[in-house]
Amino acid sequence: MTITIGVLALQGDVREHRAALEEAGASTVAVRRPSELEAVDGLVLPGGESTTIDKLLRIFSLRDLLRERIAAGLPVYGSCAGMILLADRVLGGTSDQQTLGGLDVTVRRNAFGRQVDSFEADLSFDGLAEPVHAVFIRAPWIEEAGEGVEVLARIPSGYPAPVAGKIVAVRQGSLVATSFHPEITGDHRVHELFVRVVREAGPTSVKE
Repeated sequence: MTITIGVLALQGDVREHRAALEEAGASTVAVRRPSELEAVDGLVLPGGESTTIDKLLRIFSLRDLLRERIAAGLPVYGSCAGMILLADRVLGGTSDQQTLGGLDVTVRRNAFGRQVDSFEADLSFDGLAEPVHAVFIRAPWIEEAGEGVEVLARIPSGYPAPVAGKIVAVRQGSLVATSFHPEITGDHRVHELFVRVVREAGPTSVKE
């Protein structure tokens, strides 16, 4: 089955995500217009600045349509800022910050600190035989996850409190989110997972 996965092209590592998805067997398209969003079977929300992406979604008339498609079952993968955008609840955000929602999680924005606090870690990832080498850049973490949310990865116990044990990758139905940036490491297994999620969901394009 041929599937088309869009990458929201308003901020972030658009080219890197597209390359990883294509290596995993999907066709890709950059999404900046409602017509492009309507034509995809899945969507990646890349990293960036979550409040800026929210504003750009409104400017490009994508926000309401994307909320509708998520509610209708569109598979979406959010990395870093994308995780924040998918969360139902956000801590540490701006007073006017809104999200797309869909993931029954509470996310803490910029939880790991500033740009200078960026770091890398090897994570056990549910369903993958070998650890995932994860790069965290001004990353969020998940404070709480609802009963329907599958936790895929946590920060290892060897890290100091309060970082150790924090949730950094989840799945809820057709929604996947990570705090880290797998598109920049050359390890495409997270993208392969998302491609499988999209295939399982079947064609979801709403464009005639």
